[in-house]
Amino acid sequence: MTANITDVARRAGVSTATVSRVLNRNYPVSEGVRQRVMVAVRELGYVANAHARALLTSTSGTVGVILHDVSDPYFAEIVRGIQEVAALEDRLVVICNSLREPQREITYIEMLRAHRVDAIIMAGGHILDDRYLAALREQALQLDAQGSRLVLCGRHPVRADAVVPDNTAGGARLVRHLLERGHRRIAYVAGPPNLSTTQDRLEGYLDALASSGVAPDPSLIAIGDFTREGGYQAAAGLLAAGVAFTAVSAANDLAAVGVLACLRDRGLRVPADVSVAGFDDVPVARDVTPALTTVRVPMVEMGRRSMRLALRDPNAPHELVRLHTELVERQSVAAPPTA
Repeated sequence: MTANITDVARRAGVSTATVSRVLNRNYPVSEGVRQRVMVAVRELGYVANAHARALLTSTSGTVGVILHDVSDPYFAEIVRGIQEVAALEDRLVVICNSLREPQREITYIEMLRAHRVDAIIMAGGHILDDRYLAALREQALQLDAQGSRLVLCGRHPVRADAVVPDNTAGGARLVRHLLERGHRRIAYVAGPPNLSTTQDRLEGYLDALASSGVAPDPSLIAIGDFTREGGYQAAAGLLAAGVAFTAVSAANDLAAVGVLACLRDRGLRVPADVSVAGFDDVPVARDVTPALTTVRVPMVEMGRRSMRLALRDPNAPHELVRLHTELVERQSVAAPPTA
């Protein structure tokens, strides 16, 4: 038969209220009492009833995480940081995969609210749609009203806690690096056009060109979808269109890997014929050949900071955390070939 809290109290020689205080860590008890209770818990195999605890304490010990694509290493790194802090704080993390569908994101928030989660972390850029943003603002207000928190990781479109990397500055620094190496015809493989991350990183590309007196050429900008296949197809489209370029800056590393593959299939050498750069510095960036010059986004730290914000007092004021990005130089960029 499954042990209950009364069994634990009887085994430890304390009251059920004391057992509750030890397990919920919401009231000080002596170390000796705590040890007796925890020994009884282990011996009896007691597991607290999460639903009952939620009714009594208005918390569930659970944090919901909504992200765009669980298979994308960018999000895997963020989740690693979230899980590190969650493990230290004895929190359960529930992962929801939205596939960048705006209505699915809102539906997941509603489902997690119904389960009385302590907080919701939304990872990835926000979708550029007025109706979606209005719905997201309403959900943020509802979470505040029920004593929960919304934390935005990689976005900041609504009033909520947020952890945001400087995507625009990182994109500009990367393109300046290409310009400093002598490139003037720099193609850009963008992400999905309806995503804030795409907009921010493209803005960095355009800012760097403008500050260097290089006129942007719309024919050098191709749309991808933050995947290897998207990068491959974007590079293939640029080559098929016959536009001249000596370097390609991709909006993320997975797209850059696709660009590398496409150029290799067309008999072009990187970086001897064309230089290629990515964004994020996911683990694969250092393992491809040639190793990828990229912008390092502190993805694990983004996850850690987001989880720490999620676990703060629900009444604490909202906080915005900005994290710097940095250029990582590897072997995929060189000076353009001489005519």
